[in-house]
Amino acid sequence: MDKLKKFISAPGEVLGNLFGTAKENVGFLLVSALIVALILGAAYGAEYYFSKKNNTSRKSDRLKVHRMTLIALLSAIAFVLMMFDFPLWFLPGFYKIDFSELPVLIAAFTLGPVAGVTTEFLKVFLNVLIQGTGTAFIGEFANFLIGCAFIVPASIIYYAKKTKRNALFGIAAGTLVCVLTGCLMNAYVLLPAYGKAFHMEIGNLVAMGTEKNGLISGMLSFVVFAVAPFNLIKCVMTGGITMLIYKKISHLLKGEENMVQKRTMTMHQQ
Repeated sequence: MDKLKKFISAPGEVLGNLFGTAKENVGFLLVSALIVALILGAAYGAEYYFSKKNNTSRKSDRLKVHRMTLIALLSAIAFVLMMFDFPLWFLPGFYKIDFSELPVLIAAFTLGPVAGVTTEFLKVFLNVLIQGTGTAFIGEFANFLIGCAFIVPASIIYYAKKTKRNALFGIAAGTLVCVLTGCLMNAYVLLPAYGKAFHMEIGNLVAMGTEKNGLISGMLSFVVFAVAPFNLIKCVMTGGITMLIYKKISHLLKGEENMVQKRTMTMHQQ
């Protein structure tokens, strides 16, 4: 909240610090942008394929406005939820749980994988814009990448056929992909990049985990007993809450879309 107040009172200072950090880490940002584009392309390809297969279309201008409004709303909610994080007793302090993926998964289930990726990106973008970065963009990129590793597989499976069974299967598959992606990316990309950016030895980062969890003694045990449980808990909580509330709110989220589709069907029948 203090960072939000600072942005409101002195946005120029916050943005200046942000641009300074970006200049120092431009290589990482360029690679991150490429990966974002690849994820978005994969989500678009899957959505396009299943839209053609299921004969669904969103070309209506009213539907486009509805989609943009809903994405903006859910992105804002996700950003707010991202500020309310909390640590787990058996994990190092830089791993904190929040519920920001909940609106992202709801956006992906309601509007498709592309909307999910867009919502995830806007959530992280708003967080960086308003709160800045304390990790040279590495933590924010990790949040986006691992979040997408969960919501993209989950939403693609659900988008193929929107049933409760597919939703459960999608969440389970997304959880598995997220856990594996988190382990591999932390071990080989994110933690080394963080250590390099802040001139820290990997052993020091592992030691922070050992202080919280005696089972952690090296990189392998770090990802098994810290990274994997962290992402598993986050995905299970997000998926579980989504399954509990989605059907109750989906008719409200899809209200405009359902109305336009019904009118389109009526016009074709006349």
